[in-house]
Amino acid sequence: MEEELKKIYIGNLEFSITGDDIKKALEDRGINPTAVRVVTDKFSGRSKGFGFAEFATEEETQKAIDALNGQELNGRAVQVNRAKKMAPRTDGGMGGGSGRPSRFNNDRGGFRR
Repeated sequence: MEEELKKIYIGNLEFSITGDDIKKALEDRGINPTAVRVVTDKFSGRSKGFGFAEFATEEETQKAIDALNGQELNGRAVQVNRAKKMAPRTDGGMGGGSGRPSRFNNDRGGFRR
């Protein structure tokens, strides 16, 4: 729980921004993050448009939120707030779920061999 108080979510990032860009923006404002990560798609490697930064103290975390929220980074106004713990997935983790029969089951209607 304590880690959550020292971690921020940074959203609406321009897709070419890097963790180093965010770190520099924070350092330019006198704030030193302990870690910065931009979340990327595991297949394409492209940014998903959001990231996280962690800090040594709750005070630094609040300073970062106050300094960056609504500010422009690489031409986009970013949204910054305290990170929340990720909610557990309810979809079972494996795609599907469209309600249509799968090509692997026998209940697909139409011609049968």
